[in-house]
Amino acid sequence: MAFPFFALVIGAVAMGCSPLFVRLADVGPFASAFWRVALALPALYLWQRYSPEPRMPLDRNVRVAVVLSGIAFAGDLLFWHLAILHTSIANATLLATMAPVWVFLVSFLFLGHRLRKVELLGLAICIAGGALLVRDSFGFSGLRLRGDMEALATSLFFGLYIVAINQARARCGAARVIFLSTVVTTACLLAASLVANEVFWPQSIHGWLVLAGLALISQAAGQGLLTFSLGQLPVAFSSLVVFLEAVAAAALGWIILNEALGLWQWIGGFLVLLGIWWARPRAQVPEKR
Repeated sequence: MAFPFFALVIGAVAMGCSPLFVRLADVGPFASAFWRVALALPALYLWQRYSPEPRMPLDRNVRVAVVLSGIAFAGDLLFWHLAILHTSIANATLLATMAPVWVFLVSFLFLGHRLRKVELLGLAICIAGGALLVRDSFGFSGLRLRGDMEALATSLFFGLYIVAINQARARCGAARVIFLSTVVTTACLLAASLVANEVFWPQSIHGWLVLAGLALISQAAGQGLLTFSLGQLPVAFSSLVVFLEAVAAAALGWIILNEALGLWQWIGGFLVLLGIWWARPRAQVPEKR
């Protein structure tokens, strides 16, 4: 369990870099989402091409799960960028981190997964920590209701993405799953970015480098490691990674962009880490005979 857990943490940090890259990009928000997945495809193809995983024909359930995961991740990125435009960053961040709630509900109600008490307590601790991370600027307003709903939609789509990827990983290797899922996401985001009629092509070498970082770090490495871990760890526990993304984003903003972190933000980050640690899978203790 140690290596999948380590991969999950590294993946979360890599995904947490995405807001920094999006902020530095010189293309429109939908276009940056497209380039994130499109530029990651060559690296993901090479991973699945040379992976030692067995390459058996995909059955219908795996194909459906892969397509649904690709559509769900496209929805996650689209609604996330819309939420940033229509509500405060604090509201968007906190409401988008509700993805584990949807994972817990879907896993329990529809997939028959038994939720452990430590997972439920870990979720509660993580939600409290996430609330403290944004407490200074969080607040509801009728003028931002649309953006708040879009942030909730973000969490729903990411939760569905995690559940679908987990279902595909039960019957297929990580490299093949993330490559095929990303192909579906790329097609969806290309259509959305063209319809949006925004700046599509990067305007400079710097712009291309930013998008390459977004693709290789946040998508190929971050989503790839998350997909790998979902085949090794309980899905409910793995979903808590979204809270670690918020901590990583806050830390990077503090280190790189000099965005101040107050006492409550530090406490919130600590609670998120505590919640994830508390919900971790325990080693089975052999029964005495």
